[in-house]
Amino acid sequence: MNRLIAVCLLVLAPSLASAFEPTATLKVTPVLKSTTSWDDKPLAWPAGQAEATAVTIEIAPGAETGWHKHPVPSFGVVLEGTLEVALKDGRTRRVEQGQALAEVVDTWHNGRNLDPKKPLRLLVFYTNTAGQPLTVKEQP
Repeated sequence: MNRLIAVCLLVLAPSLASAFEPTATLKVTPVLKSTTSWDDKPLAWPAGQAEATAVTIEIAPGAETGWHKHPVPSFGVVLEGTLEVALKDGRTRRVEQGQALAEVVDTWHNGRNLDPKKPLRLLVFYTNTAGQPLTVKEQP
């Protein structure tokens, strides 16, 4: 639980950086601050009653998420392993342990664990309107 709290603070660090002055006992290290997703599309907050969701996701060694999209802004931190995210147009983004990513919004993508021996662990935060789906899987 302490690790989850620490990671949450790391993801929120960009906003904390402006809220706290550094001291001998407080160190704030920004992990992610962005106005766009990684494919350079502007981030927009949903209208209506806001809902925030945080989940951990584990992808088996060498496995993939399958093609899917998020109709809402989401932000992830790789806790363990290396993630490769691919778009249908061929663009890819590699995210290493400890790095953060502003996910693409309403864009089909596939995540892949690049390690053939160890699971990949992600912590993902979604910001949506209450009751709105977080993920839509591509239908075959």
